[in-house]
Amino acid sequence: MLRLATALTLLTTLVSGAAWAGPPAAGSAAGRGTNVLVVGIDSREGLSKAEKDRLHVGGAGCNCTDVMMLVHLSQDGRRASVVSIPRDSYVEYADGTGVRGKINGAFKRGGGPLTVKTVEKVTGLHVDHYLETGFAGFEQAVNGLGGATLCTDKHLRDENSGLDLTPGIHNASGRIALRYVRARHVERPGDLGRVRRQQRTVSDLLSRLTVEGALADPVATADTVRTLLRSVRTDEGTSVADLVRLGMAAGRLSPERTEFATVPIRLFDNRVPGVGSTLVWDEERSRALWEALAQDRRITGDTRIQPVPETPARTNPAGVKVRVDDAGVATALRAAGFAVTDTSASAPARRPAGPPVIRYAPGLEDDAATLAAALPGARRQVVPGHDAYFDVAVGTRSVGVKTVTYDRNTLDGAPTTGDRLGCLGSRARRAGTGPVDD
Repeated sequence: MLRLATALTLLTTLVSGAAWAGPPAAGSAAGRGTNVLVVGIDSREGLSKAEKDRLHVGGAGCNCTDVMMLVHLSQDGRRASVVSIPRDSYVEYADGTGVRGKINGAFKRGGGPLTVKTVEKVTGLHVDHYLETGFAGFEQAVNGLGGATLCTDKHLRDENSGLDLTPGIHNASGRIALRYVRARHVERPGDLGRVRRQQRTVSDLLSRLTVEGALADPVATADTVRTLLRSVRTDEGTSVADLVRLGMAAGRLSPERTEFATVPIRLFDNRVPGVGSTLVWDEERSRALWEALAQDRRITGDTRIQPVPETPARTNPAGVKVRVDDAGVATALRAAGFAVTDTSASAPARRPAGPPVIRYAPGLEDDAATLAAALPGARRQVVPGHDAYFDVAVGTRSVGVKTVTYDRNTLDGAPTTGDRLGCLGSRARRAGTGPVDD
Protein backbone atom coordinates (compact mmCIF):
# COMPACT_ATOMS: atom_id res chain seq x y z
CA MET A 1 0.00 0.00 0.00
CA LEU A 2 2.77 2.42 0.87
CA ARG A 3 4.32 2.01 -2.56
CA LEU A 4 1.08 2.80 -4.34
CA ALA A 5 0.48 5.71 -2.00
CA THR A 6 3.56 7.51 -3.20
CA ALA A 7 2.71 7.40 -6.85
CA LEU A 8 -0.62 9.14 -6.51
CA THR A 9 0.31 11.42 -3.71
CA LEU A 10 3.45 12.79 -5.35
CA LEU A 11 1.48 13.56 -8.47
CA THR A 12 -1.54 15.11 -6.88
CA THR A 13 0.95 17.43 -5.23
CA LEU A 14 1.79 18.85 -8.60
CA VAL A 15 -1.76 19.84 -9.38
CA SER A 16 -2.83 21.00 -5.98
CA GLY A 17 0.54 22.08 -4.71
CA ALA A 18 0.67 19.69 -1.80
CA ALA A 19 3.32 17.21 -0.77
CA TRP A 20 2.81 13.49 -0.63
CA ALA A 21 1.58 11.55 2.31
CA GLY A 22 3.47 9.10 4.41
CA PRO A 23 2.31 5.81 5.87
CA PRO A 24 -1.06 5.32 7.52
CA ALA A 25 -1.53 7.25 10.71
CA ALA A 26 -1.34 5.32 13.94
CA GLY A 27 -4.74 3.87 14.75
CA SER A 28 -6.00 3.96 11.16
CA ALA A 29 -8.55 1.27 10.38
CA ALA A 30 -6.80 -1.89 9.27
CA GLY A 31 -7.71 -3.17 5.83
CA ARG A 32 -9.36 0.08 4.72
CA GLY A 33 -6.43 1.86 3.07
CA THR A 34 -5.23 5.42 3.60
CA ASN A 35 -6.96 8.72 2.86
CA VAL A 36 -4.95 11.81 1.99
CA LEU A 37 -6.58 15.24 1.68
CA VAL A 38 -4.66 17.41 -0.76
CA VAL A 39 -5.51 21.10 -1.12
CA GLY A 40 -4.26 24.12 -3.00
CA ILE A 41 -4.80 27.51 -1.35
CA ASP A 42 -6.07 30.61 -3.16
CA SER A 43 -3.87 33.17 -1.46
CA ARG A 44 -1.60 35.93 -2.77
CA GLU A 45 0.19 36.33 0.54
CA GLY A 46 3.93 36.82 0.06
CA LEU A 47 3.68 37.30 -3.72
CA SER A 48 5.11 40.48 -5.22
CA LYS A 49 3.24 42.37 -7.92
CA ALA A 50 5.69 41.00 -10.48
CA GLU A 51 5.00 37.43 -9.33
CA LYS A 52 1.24 38.00 -9.44
CA ASP A 53 1.54 39.34 -12.98
CA ARG A 54 3.76 36.47 -14.10
CA LEU A 55 1.42 33.85 -12.65
CA HIS A 56 -1.66 35.80 -13.80
CA VAL A 57 -3.17 35.69 -10.31
CA GLY A 58 -3.97 39.34 -9.84
CA GLY A 59 -6.78 40.49 -7.58
CA ALA A 60 -7.51 39.59 -4.00
CA GLY A 61 -7.20 36.01 -2.85
CA CYS A 62 -9.99 34.46 -0.82
CA ASN A 63 -7.68 32.71 1.65
CA CYS A 64 -9.65 29.56 0.88
CA THR A 65 -9.03 26.23 -0.77
CA ASP A 66 -9.03 26.48 -4.55
CA VAL A 67 -8.33 22.78 -5.18
CA MET A 68 -9.38 19.83 -3.05
CA MET A 69 -8.65 16.19 -3.80
CA LEU A 70 -9.22 13.21 -1.54
CA VAL A 71 -6.78 10.45 -2.46
CA HIS A 72 -7.71 6.94 -1.31
CA LEU A 73 -4.89 4.42 -1.37
CA SER A 74 -6.09 0.82 -1.21
CA GLN A 75 -4.82 -1.46 1.53
CA ASP A 76 -3.40 -4.02 -0.93
CA GLY A 77 -1.37 -1.41 -2.81
CA ARG A 78 -3.00 -2.20 -6.15
CA ARG A 79 -5.31 0.77 -6.61
CA ALA A 80 -5.59 4.49 -5.98
CA SER A 81 -8.76 6.57 -6.24
CA VAL A 82 -8.64 10.36 -6.54
CA VAL A 83 -11.91 12.15 -5.83
CA SER A 84 -12.12 15.88 -6.50
CA ILE A 85 -14.38 17.91 -4.21
CA PRO A 86 -15.51 21.09 -6.04
CA ARG A 87 -14.72 24.28 -4.17
CA ASP A 88 -18.34 25.51 -4.31
CA SER A 89 -19.80 22.39 -2.67
CA TYR A 90 -22.51 23.50 -0.20
CA VAL A 91 -21.82 21.88 3.18
CA GLU A 92 -22.13 22.39 6.93
CA TYR A 93 -18.84 23.33 8.58
CA ALA A 94 -17.58 21.05 11.36
CA ASP A 95 -17.07 23.84 13.92
CA GLY A 96 -20.26 23.21 15.88
CA THR A 97 -21.95 26.42 14.74
CA GLY A 98 -24.38 24.82 12.29
CA VAL A 99 -23.27 27.34 9.65
CA ARG A 100 -23.39 26.18 6.04
CA GLY A 101 -21.37 27.53 3.16
CA LYS A 102 -18.99 26.62 0.37
CA ILE A 103 -16.53 23.95 1.40
CA ASN A 104 -13.61 26.14 0.36
CA GLY A 105 -14.61 28.58 3.13
CA ALA A 106 -13.68 26.08 5.85
CA PHE A 107 -10.03 27.07 5.46
CA LYS A 108 -10.75 30.75 6.07
CA ARG A 109 -12.81 29.90 9.15
CA GLY A 110 -10.37 27.46 10.72
CA GLY A 111 -7.43 26.69 8.48
CA GLY A 112 -6.32 23.18 7.69
CA PRO A 113 -7.73 21.60 10.86
CA LEU A 114 -11.29 22.75 10.18
CA THR A 115 -10.92 21.84 6.51
CA VAL A 116 -10.03 18.28 7.50
CA LYS A 117 -12.84 18.05 10.05
CA THR A 118 -15.37 19.37 7.55
CA VAL A 119 -14.33 16.87 4.90
CA GLU A 120 -14.56 14.08 7.47
CA LYS A 121 -18.01 15.29 8.51
CA VAL A 122 -19.48 15.38 5.01
CA THR A 123 -17.82 12.20 3.69
CA GLY A 124 -17.81 10.01 6.79
CA LEU A 125 -14.18 9.10 6.03
CA HIS A 126 -11.16 9.47 8.27
CA VAL A 127 -8.42 11.68 6.81
CA ASP A 128 -4.99 10.23 7.59
CA HIS A 129 -2.88 13.02 6.07
CA TYR A 130 -3.45 16.64 5.06
CA LEU A 131 -1.21 18.47 2.56
CA GLU A 132 -1.33 21.97 1.09
CA THR A 133 0.44 24.60 -0.99
CA GLY A 134 -0.23 27.80 -2.95
CA PHE A 135 0.13 29.10 -6.49
CA ALA A 136 3.88 29.68 -6.38
CA GLY A 137 4.47 26.29 -4.79
CA PHE A 138 2.60 24.59 -7.60
CA GLU A 139 4.65 26.39 -10.25
CA GLN A 140 7.93 25.56 -8.56
CA ALA A 141 7.00 21.90 -8.10
CA VAL A 142 6.05 21.46 -11.76
CA ASN A 143 9.20 23.21 -12.97
CA GLY A 144 11.34 21.18 -10.61
CA LEU A 145 9.96 17.94 -12.01
CA GLY A 146 10.49 18.94 -15.62
CA GLY A 147 7.13 20.40 -16.57
CA ALA A 148 3.66 18.99 -17.17
CA THR A 149 2.00 17.36 -20.17
CA LEU A 150 -1.12 19.24 -21.30
CA CYS A 151 -3.40 18.33 -24.18
CA THR A 152 -6.46 19.68 -25.94
CA ASP A 153 -8.25 19.10 -29.23
CA LYS A 154 -9.55 22.68 -29.17
CA HIS A 155 -7.93 26.08 -28.78
CA LEU A 156 -8.36 26.95 -25.09
CA ARG A 157 -8.45 30.62 -24.10
CA ASP A 158 -9.35 32.01 -20.70
CA GLU A 159 -8.77 35.69 -19.96
CA ASN A 160 -9.12 35.27 -16.19
CA SER A 161 -6.38 32.65 -15.84
CA GLY A 162 -4.32 33.85 -18.83
CA LEU A 163 -4.56 30.46 -20.56
CA ASP A 164 -3.93 30.39 -24.32
CA LEU A 165 -3.33 26.79 -25.39
CA THR A 166 -3.42 25.64 -28.99
CA PRO A 167 -4.65 22.18 -30.04
CA GLY A 168 -2.23 19.31 -29.48
CA ILE A 169 -0.03 17.85 -26.76
CA HIS A 170 2.23 20.34 -25.00
CA ASN A 171 5.17 20.06 -22.60
CA ALA A 172 4.34 23.04 -20.41
CA SER A 173 6.13 24.97 -17.71
CA GLY A 174 4.71 25.37 -14.23
CA ARG A 175 3.40 28.82 -15.12
CA ILE A 176 1.42 27.52 -18.10
CA ALA A 177 0.27 24.45 -16.19
CA LEU A 178 -1.06 26.70 -13.40
CA ARG A 179 -3.15 28.60 -15.93
CA TYR A 180 -4.44 25.31 -17.36
CA VAL A 181 -5.61 23.88 -14.03
CA ARG A 182 -7.11 27.22 -12.87
CA ALA A 183 -9.12 28.08 -16.01
CA ARG A 184 -12.87 28.12 -15.39
CA HIS A 185 -14.12 29.79 -18.59
CA VAL A 186 -13.12 27.37 -21.35
CA GLU A 187 -15.11 24.57 -23.02
CA ARG A 188 -18.07 23.99 -20.67
CA PRO A 189 -17.73 26.87 -18.20
CA GLY A 190 -17.61 26.18 -14.48
CA ASP A 191 -15.63 24.23 -11.95
CA LEU A 192 -16.21 20.65 -13.08
CA GLY A 193 -14.34 21.03 -16.36
CA ARG A 194 -11.47 22.67 -14.50
CA VAL A 195 -11.43 19.81 -11.99
CA ARG A 196 -11.24 17.27 -14.83
CA ARG A 197 -8.22 19.07 -16.27
CA GLN A 198 -6.56 18.88 -12.85
CA GLN A 199 -7.17 15.13 -12.77
CA ARG A 200 -5.79 14.73 -16.29
CA THR A 201 -2.65 16.62 -15.32
CA VAL A 202 -2.13 14.33 -12.32
CA SER A 203 -2.55 11.22 -14.47
CA ASP A 204 -0.16 12.37 -17.17
CA LEU A 205 2.45 13.59 -14.75
CA LEU A 206 2.49 10.17 -13.10
CA SER A 207 2.92 8.49 -16.46
CA ARG A 208 5.77 10.79 -17.52
CA LEU A 209 7.69 10.54 -14.24
CA THR A 210 7.48 6.76 -14.51
CA VAL A 211 8.87 6.78 -18.05
CA GLU A 212 11.71 9.13 -17.10
CA GLY A 213 12.71 7.00 -14.12
CA ALA A 214 12.13 9.75 -11.55
CA LEU A 215 10.80 7.15 -9.10
CA ALA A 216 12.71 4.11 -10.31
CA ASP A 217 15.19 3.65 -7.44
CA PRO A 218 16.00 5.10 -3.99
CA VAL A 219 18.40 7.74 -5.31
CA ALA A 220 16.07 9.01 -8.04
CA THR A 221 13.09 8.98 -5.71
CA ALA A 222 14.98 10.88 -3.01
CA ASP A 223 15.87 13.55 -5.59
CA THR A 224 12.21 13.82 -6.58
CA VAL A 225 11.12 14.15 -2.96
CA ARG A 226 13.73 16.82 -2.25
CA THR A 227 12.49 18.78 -5.26
CA LEU A 228 8.93 18.68 -3.97
CA LEU A 229 9.86 19.67 -0.45
CA ARG A 230 11.38 22.92 -1.70
CA SER A 231 7.93 24.23 -2.54
CA VAL A 232 5.30 22.15 -0.75
CA ARG A 233 4.30 21.67 2.86
CA THR A 234 3.72 18.41 4.65
CA ASP A 235 2.07 17.50 7.91
CA GLU A 236 4.24 16.86 10.94
CA GLY A 237 3.80 13.11 10.71
CA THR A 238 5.27 12.78 7.23
CA SER A 239 9.05 12.30 6.96
CA VAL A 240 11.38 12.36 3.98
CA ALA A 241 11.93 8.65 4.50
CA ASP A 242 8.18 8.07 4.26
CA LEU A 243 8.03 9.94 0.97
CA VAL A 244 10.99 8.08 -0.49
CA ARG A 245 9.48 4.76 0.52
CA LEU A 246 6.19 5.70 -1.08
CA GLY A 247 7.82 7.00 -4.27
CA MET A 248 9.76 3.81 -4.88
CA ALA A 249 6.68 2.03 -6.23
CA ALA A 250 5.38 4.77 -8.54
CA GLY A 251 6.84 3.05 -11.61
CA ARG A 252 4.73 0.00 -10.90
CA LEU A 253 1.48 1.92 -10.79
CA SER A 254 -0.20 1.54 -14.18
CA PRO A 255 -2.76 4.10 -15.42
CA GLU A 256 -5.37 1.34 -15.43
CA ARG A 257 -5.08 1.09 -11.65
CA THR A 258 -5.65 4.78 -10.91
CA GLU A 259 -9.22 6.05 -10.67
CA PHE A 260 -10.43 9.64 -10.93
CA ALA A 261 -13.87 11.06 -10.16
CA THR A 262 -15.67 14.17 -8.99
CA VAL A 263 -18.37 14.14 -6.31
CA PRO A 264 -21.74 13.67 -8.11
CA ILE A 265 -23.74 16.91 -8.21
CA ARG A 266 -27.54 17.25 -8.10
CA LEU A 267 -27.88 21.07 -8.30
CA PHE A 268 -25.30 23.02 -10.27
CA ASP A 269 -26.47 26.54 -9.45
CA ASN A 270 -28.02 26.52 -5.99
CA ARG A 271 -28.36 30.19 -5.04
CA VAL A 272 -27.91 30.91 -1.33
CA PRO A 273 -28.30 34.48 0.06
CA GLY A 274 -24.98 35.71 1.36
CA VAL A 275 -23.13 32.73 -0.10
CA GLY A 276 -23.78 32.89 -3.84
CA SER A 277 -23.97 30.12 -6.40
CA THR A 278 -23.24 26.74 -4.84
CA LEU A 279 -23.14 23.07 -5.82
CA VAL A 280 -25.37 20.57 -4.03
CA TRP A 281 -24.21 16.98 -4.01
CA ASP A 282 -26.43 14.16 -5.20
CA GLU A 283 -27.17 12.60 -1.81
CA GLU A 284 -27.56 8.96 -2.85
CA ARG A 285 -24.74 8.86 -5.37
CA SER A 286 -22.24 10.74 -3.21
CA ARG A 287 -23.09 8.48 -0.28
CA ALA A 288 -22.38 5.46 -2.49
CA LEU A 289 -19.05 7.02 -3.45
CA TRP A 290 -17.90 7.52 0.14
CA GLU A 291 -19.13 4.05 1.12
CA ALA A 292 -17.07 2.49 -1.68
CA LEU A 293 -13.94 4.24 -0.46
CA ALA A 294 -14.69 3.34 3.17
CA GLN A 295 -14.97 -0.30 2.13
CA ASP A 296 -11.81 -0.08 -0.01
CA ARG A 297 -13.69 -0.92 -3.21
CA ARG A 298 -13.31 0.33 -6.77
CA ILE A 299 -15.40 3.33 -7.76
CA THR A 300 -15.26 2.77 -11.53
CA GLY A 301 -18.08 0.58 -12.77
CA ASP A 302 -20.22 1.16 -9.67
CA THR A 303 -23.69 1.98 -11.02
CA ARG A 304 -24.77 3.39 -7.67
CA ILE A 305 -22.20 6.15 -8.15
CA GLN A 306 -22.66 6.56 -11.89
CA PRO A 307 -25.92 5.04 -13.18
CA VAL A 308 -25.95 3.85 -16.78
CA PRO A 309 -29.01 5.37 -18.49
CA GLU A 310 -30.88 3.48 -21.17
CA THR A 311 -30.63 6.42 -23.58
CA PRO A 312 -27.87 8.88 -22.63
CA ALA A 313 -27.86 12.40 -24.04
CA ARG A 314 -24.82 14.56 -24.78
CA THR A 315 -26.62 17.80 -23.99
CA ASN A 316 -29.59 19.00 -21.96
CA PRO A 317 -32.77 18.53 -24.05
CA ALA A 318 -34.29 21.58 -22.35
CA GLY A 319 -31.86 23.70 -24.37
CA VAL A 320 -32.66 22.05 -27.71
CA LYS A 321 -35.26 24.07 -29.64
CA VAL A 322 -37.24 21.90 -32.03
CA ARG A 323 -39.94 22.53 -34.65
CA VAL A 324 -41.93 19.36 -35.39
CA ASP A 325 -44.49 18.94 -38.16
CA ASP A 326 -46.40 16.14 -36.43
CA ALA A 327 -48.59 16.85 -33.40
CA GLY A 328 -48.11 13.44 -31.76
CA VAL A 329 -44.33 13.53 -32.11
CA ALA A 330 -44.27 17.14 -30.89
CA THR A 331 -46.19 16.18 -27.75
CA ALA A 332 -43.91 13.21 -27.07
CA LEU A 333 -40.72 15.26 -27.54
CA ARG A 334 -42.07 17.97 -25.24
CA ALA A 335 -42.78 15.34 -22.60
CA ALA A 336 -39.18 14.12 -23.06
CA GLY A 337 -37.91 17.56 -22.06
CA PHE A 338 -37.23 19.27 -25.40
CA ALA A 339 -38.28 22.86 -26.19
CA VAL A 340 -40.86 22.10 -28.88
CA THR A 341 -42.89 24.17 -31.33
CA ASP A 342 -45.70 22.27 -33.05
CA THR A 343 -45.76 23.08 -36.78
CA SER A 344 -48.17 20.32 -37.77
CA ALA A 345 -50.64 22.89 -39.14
CA SER A 346 -48.26 23.55 -42.03
CA ALA A 347 -47.17 19.96 -42.58
CA PRO A 348 -47.34 18.60 -46.14
CA ALA A 349 -50.47 16.67 -47.04
CA ARG A 350 -48.33 13.83 -48.38
CA ARG A 351 -45.54 12.68 -46.07
CA PRO A 352 -42.15 11.83 -47.60
CA ALA A 353 -41.20 8.17 -47.54
CA GLY A 354 -38.89 6.94 -44.82
CA PRO A 355 -37.87 7.95 -41.29
CA PRO A 356 -37.93 11.44 -39.77
CA VAL A 357 -35.33 13.92 -41.01
CA ILE A 358 -33.62 16.34 -38.62
CA ARG A 359 -32.32 19.50 -40.28
CA TYR A 360 -30.02 21.89 -38.42
CA ALA A 361 -27.21 24.43 -38.77
CA PRO A 362 -23.51 23.52 -38.76
CA GLY A 363 -21.89 23.47 -35.32
CA LEU A 364 -24.90 21.99 -33.50
CA GLU A 365 -23.77 18.37 -33.74
CA ASP A 366 -24.00 17.61 -30.01
CA ASP A 367 -27.59 18.87 -29.74
CA ALA A 368 -28.42 17.02 -32.95
CA ALA A 369 -27.12 13.79 -31.39
CA THR A 370 -29.33 14.37 -28.35
CA LEU A 371 -32.40 14.86 -30.53
CA ALA A 372 -31.51 11.86 -32.71
CA ALA A 373 -31.20 9.70 -29.58
CA ALA A 374 -34.84 10.56 -28.81
CA LEU A 375 -35.87 9.69 -32.39
CA PRO A 376 -34.27 6.31 -33.17
CA GLY A 377 -33.68 5.83 -36.88
CA ALA A 378 -33.97 9.53 -37.74
CA ARG A 379 -31.66 10.89 -40.43
CA ARG A 380 -29.61 14.03 -39.77
CA GLN A 381 -29.00 16.72 -42.36
CA VAL A 382 -26.73 19.74 -41.89
CA VAL A 383 -28.14 22.83 -43.63
CA PRO A 384 -25.81 25.85 -44.00
CA GLY A 385 -27.59 29.05 -43.03
CA HIS A 386 -30.21 27.26 -40.95
CA ASP A 387 -31.38 29.08 -37.82
CA ALA A 388 -30.91 27.95 -34.21
CA TYR A 389 -33.92 25.60 -34.34
CA PHE A 390 -33.95 21.93 -35.29
CA ASP A 391 -36.61 21.10 -37.87
CA VAL A 392 -38.05 17.59 -37.69
CA ALA A 393 -39.90 16.45 -40.80
CA VAL A 394 -41.80 13.26 -40.01
CA GLY A 395 -42.01 10.73 -42.85
CA THR A 396 -44.14 7.68 -43.51
CA ARG A 397 -42.24 5.41 -41.14
CA SER A 398 -43.73 5.15 -37.65
CA VAL A 399 -41.90 7.15 -34.97
CA GLY A 400 -41.19 6.01 -31.43
CA VAL A 401 -39.95 8.79 -29.16
CA LYS A 402 -37.53 7.80 -26.40
CA THR A 403 -36.91 9.65 -23.16
CA VAL A 404 -33.25 10.65 -23.01
CA THR A 405 -31.22 11.12 -19.84
CA TYR A 406 -28.85 14.06 -19.54
CA ASP A 407 -26.37 13.81 -16.69
CA ARG A 408 -23.77 16.57 -16.54
CA ASN A 409 -21.77 14.49 -14.09
CA THR A 410 -21.10 12.03 -16.90
CA LEU A 411 -19.45 14.71 -19.02
CA ASP A 412 -17.09 16.15 -16.42
CA GLY A 413 -16.81 13.92 -13.40
CA ALA A 414 -17.83 10.29 -13.90
CA PRO A 415 -15.39 7.75 -12.43
CA THR A 416 -12.73 6.78 -14.95
CA THR A 417 -9.21 5.39 -15.03
CA GLY A 418 -5.95 7.10 -15.87
CA ASP A 419 -5.49 5.30 -19.17
CA ARG A 420 -8.83 6.71 -20.38
CA LEU A 421 -8.46 10.15 -18.84
CA GLY A 422 -4.93 11.27 -19.59
CA CYS A 423 -3.26 12.60 -22.70
CA LEU A 424 -0.59 9.93 -22.50
CA GLY A 425 -1.96 6.95 -20.58
CA SER A 426 -0.02 3.79 -21.28
CA ARG A 427 1.66 5.43 -24.29
CA ALA A 428 3.86 7.43 -21.93
CA ARG A 429 5.48 4.21 -20.80
CA ARG A 430 6.79 3.60 -24.29
CA ALA A 431 7.92 7.10 -25.27
CA GLY A 432 9.21 10.09 -23.41
CA THR A 433 8.22 13.72 -23.81
CA GLY A 434 10.04 16.65 -25.32
CA PRO A 435 11.38 19.85 -23.79
CA VAL A 436 9.28 22.11 -21.61
CA ASP A 437 7.88 25.13 -23.41
CA ASP A 438 6.69 28.39 -21.90
